[in-house]
Amino acid sequence: MHISRRHFLKAPVLAGVAAQALATVPDPRTGIPTRILGRTGVRIPILLMGGGSRFLKYGTPDAGAAALNRAFDLGVNYIDTGHIYGNGTSEEWVGAVLQTRRKEAFLASKVFERDGDKAMLIVEAALKRLRTDHFDLLNIQGVEDSRDLERIEAPGGVLNAFLKLRDQKVARFLGITSHYGASTLAQALERHDFDVTQMALNAAKTGWVKTADTSCFEDTALPVALRKKMGVIAMKVFAQDRLLSHAPLEKLLYYAWSLPISAAVVGMPKLEMLEANVALAKAFRPLPKEEMRRLSEEVSSKNKLALDTFFRDHVDA
Repeated sequence: MHISRRHFLKAPVLAGVAAQALATVPDPRTGIPTRILGRTGVRIPILLMGGGSRFLKYGTPDAGAAALNRAFDLGVNYIDTGHIYGNGTSEEWVGAVLQTRRKEAFLASKVFERDGDKAMLIVEAALKRLRTDHFDLLNIQGVEDSRDLERIEAPGGVLNAFLKLRDQKVARFLGITSHYGASTLAQALERHDFDVTQMALNAAKTGWVKTADTSCFEDTALPVALRKKMGVIAMKVFAQDRLLSHAPLEKLLYYAWSLPISAAVVGMPKLEMLEANVALAKAFRPLPKEEMRRLSEEVSSKNKLALDTFFRDHVDA
């Protein structure tokens, strides 16, 4: 299924859903803009804290905890982590904060394992490191191609295991992420009623292209998610900083936030980056469509091939 951005925004139903997704309300305590996370009904900040390799650049558990506590104080109370980040290190750092601030946090985690039984063991260990008894969002990480989706959907696969966890309230909501393979993600969203999806969305319209699928998420998977009223999280909005030499950081963030998404997850390895991005979030106004078009054309023409080559072998762990 391939629907152009122009086409889906013209469609009355999807245009209405897109307008709803873009509706923002300032948090009464912090002033940071918030949006509804799709069908979950939960209000989250438009800026989310990434718990991957950039979070681990804080270097020590104390520094990581200080950064996460500051994020929570500023209203960035959504943390995205996973066992793959530092082989559990990110989860340990996050858990140190959650033991006193769990009720404030929206905790999102992810599992790449495709076997259901093995995935359950990873989940059990993650909950111990995170010092909690449940996830707000549990993601199947990094769907790649049709064969990978078949493994996920198999009777003994991770999807059925995670559906049980949602029934048991171990996971409030379920999601699926993809760095590349936009068409495969669109298929997964069509077939299953995920609550949330996370995908590579940036002005260059590129993902982690490791397959022959070179379609972009904005044109292919995003319309499906909107039609099914899923929460949409953008990632790789700076393409691992590869776009920053060709466009201002604020324009790249504003491009992502001007899409009909719930929020963007960003790695912020320094406190000053966190503070600056919160300020940008508070000052955000949606970009005009013509400005988005010009920015996308300029950035993608300069960077798409180089970015595709870079992301072919890049792993954020």
